[in-house]
Amino acid sequence: MSKRNSQANKAAARERLRAERERQAKKDKSRKQLVVAVSVVAALAVVGGISYGVMQLNKPDAWEAAADAKNVTAPKNTSGEDGTTVVVGKSSAKKTLELYEDSRCPVCATFEQGVGETVSKDVEAGKYKVQYVGATFIDNTDNGQGSKNALSALGAALDVSPEAFLEYKAALYSAEFHPEESDDKFAEDSYLIEVANSVDALKDNKDFQKNVEDGTYDAWAMKMSKTFDDSGVQGTPTLKMDDKKITAEGSENAPMTADEFTKAIDKALKG
Repeated sequence: MSKRNSQANKAAARERLRAERERQAKKDKSRKQLVVAVSVVAALAVVGGISYGVMQLNKPDAWEAAADAKNVTAPKNTSGEDGTTVVVGKSSAKKTLELYEDSRCPVCATFEQGVGETVSKDVEAGKYKVQYVGATFIDNTDNGQGSKNALSALGAALDVSPEAFLEYKAALYSAEFHPEESDDKFAEDSYLIEVANSVDALKDNKDFQKNVEDGTYDAWAMKMSKTFDDSGVQGTPTLKMDDKKITAEGSENAPMTADEFTKAIDKALKG
């Protein structure tokens, strides 16, 4: 090989090496740009995800929205602001028994199982009227929805009739259907409808079922709950007549048997 060819070959080799280095440099630059772009997109996704998460956390849930609702659909057979005055009984009855209850309250269930039938008979006889005030504070302590959902369903029953309301309330508190306080069973619409099927006026009642499933009276339930919160009553069940608590004799608690209740209510009626 001549010296000239040797130099040409070397020059060609150097040119190929230079070209290869340029291609590699371009590839490295493109790879770097891609990595940066991916990193930026990932970072934006994280930021976006965090922002979305924060927005979701700050977004009011359905019950919060119901509590803030300006327009409230109240059930029939109610009165007062937002329909939160619920009085059941004969207009001729001179006195009113105020009854404060939370649907998930186990002590309320005990009261209703022991005394509820007596209350219903007294109301039917015109002995007194009953003003019902529903609470939902157990949902707050147990992070649930059952108290609110059951109160809304009670509104749907009240829309059917006062009698359906009382019978449905009794069914919710019955030994057959009332769950443990820690079991948020009343949060399930299907369960509330199952309980309602034990009440003649509500059995297979499509309007009632639709109102339960649609949450027609959710906002009403939250207004009713606020009525309880504003009442100053500290626990459930609480019974009052003429602004005085009705308790079992020698106790600060509500009467838990029919005999205790009758003695306490007769004393209050004379007062």
